[in-house]
Amino acid sequence: MSTRIEVVGRVSGRRRWTVEQKLSILRDAFGPDGSVRSACEQHEVGSGLLYTWRRLAMSGELTGTRPSVPSISGPAFAEVALAEPAAAVAASSPSGSPPDGRIGIELPSGVKLTVDGTVDAEVLARVLGVLGR
Repeated sequence: MSTRIEVVGRVSGRRRWTVEQKLSILRDAFGPDGSVRSACEQHEVGSGLLYTWRRLAMSGELTGTRPSVPSISGPAFAEVALAEPAAAVAASSPSGSPPDGRIGIELPSGVKLTVDGTVDAEVLARVLGVLGR
């Protein structure tokens, strides 16, 4: 009885991958129908190397370009200055009813924004962040 055995060996030594090859392997691993395990087996690379390439690609270091969408790395702060209250501001509306709880905001760019006192703080922070750019 004769049995045929196939010996598959790894490539010895360090291999050099072009950026195009790395991106192609990343598409095989992380694409819509991709699998890290199958990409590792097919291209004979370790999963750690794939995740390193993915991190570099996402930061723009792999291709030498930075992503167009700025990443949010931490909290952003805006300078706030309190103005002296105007003497002409009335405590109630002309009809004699109590104030409606509106808040007036004026940005350094000259943009004026009036919001209701019940506005969601997170939504207001996002709006102010966009307007402050």
